[in-house]
Amino acid sequence: MSIVDSQFKNISFWEKNTWLSNVDYCIIGSGIVGLNAAIRLKNLRPEKKVLVLERGILPTGASTKNAGFACFGSLSEIAADLEKMAEDEVLALIKRRVDGLALLRETLGDKKIDYHEKGGFELFTPSQTGLYEKCIRLKEKLNLALFEINGSTETYKNADSRIKEFGFDGVDHLIHNTAEGQIDTGKMMNALIKKASEAGVQILCGTEVTHWEDRSSGVDLYTNTFGSISCAKVIVATNGFAKQLLPDLDVDPGRAQVLITSPLPALPFSGCFHYDEGYYYFRDFENRILFGGGRNLDFKGETTFSHDTTEQIQSELEKLLREVILPGKSFEIEQRWAGTMGLGPVKQPIIKMVGNNIACAVRMGGMGVALGSLVGKEAAEMIIDAG
Repeated sequence: MSIVDSQFKNISFWEKNTWLSNVDYCIIGSGIVGLNAAIRLKNLRPEKKVLVLERGILPTGASTKNAGFACFGSLSEIAADLEKMAEDEVLALIKRRVDGLALLRETLGDKKIDYHEKGGFELFTPSQTGLYEKCIRLKEKLNLALFEINGSTETYKNADSRIKEFGFDGVDHLIHNTAEGQIDTGKMMNALIKKASEAGVQILCGTEVTHWEDRSSGVDLYTNTFGSISCAKVIVATNGFAKQLLPDLDVDPGRAQVLITSPLPALPFSGCFHYDEGYYYFRDFENRILFGGGRNLDFKGETTFSHDTTEQIQSELEKLLREVILPGKSFEIEQRWAGTMGLGPVKQPIIKMVGNNIACAVRMGGMGVALGSLVGKEAAEMIIDAG
């Protein structure tokens, strides 16, 4: 490593020698993808030095900001995907999500991520009769396909009889996904950080990579904290922020806004819930409702790197809580936040070499919990294969 700018002169020998020298693999981004890539690299090449650089104190995008859905797609979301992608591509993507969730659970263990397979439900209002009928036509075909993936003969089934039990208003139909689960996002990321550290991965937070020089002998990364850091290979795992380093990639940021209520006296439902092609989603957590979505209200405005919440979307989330989810019940909003997803014209992740010594693993399509472990593993194997 060479420190060329005077503002970086106050780096000690110990800091340089311990963290910043002789780096074999450097991963940009400490989210689900980046840490899984780092762990896989150490598993395959334990003698190599693996360094993860993270611009924030915690992962900046969505890994610590998501709603904790361990899902592979509601019926209406899959129906929408089939309008943009070939059927075999959609089924292959569903399988990758299922496999990714299995890998996440295998890597960390259900207890450490607080995994519970409570099932998922999709709501259909009176104005969505056509969408519901489309999903019913798709249901049997998809159940047959999923039998080859998860062994279940009836992953999706009608659940209209439970609408009254759940207390919803203005909902005509429910479709139950029996294989859907949920996790504690904070516990998952804490366990992943711990596992990476125990494997010998070094993680430096508060370090933003601004640009690089990809040479035949390796890569010089330029950061806002340590000047330049030399390494042999790089994996870019910044998902929704990927375009800031790789402007030609077909991936855009998609802001996901979320809120959580204060604890309620009693919730009449438990599980994960989807509405309107997956653009809205809510779940129970410790007698609270965690509710997110609404990006479809302003696609252009939500294509942003900002983590601010907006009145337009937050008001709609509260309206749906008040009128559909908790009709006649009082509630208070305890907290609001937003994260950044990586989106594109299709939901296939981008895992490829983008330079002599640089790979990228981005564009989770809003399914980072499901895909992140598998995508990180594949990116690590790709960079090793690159020599």
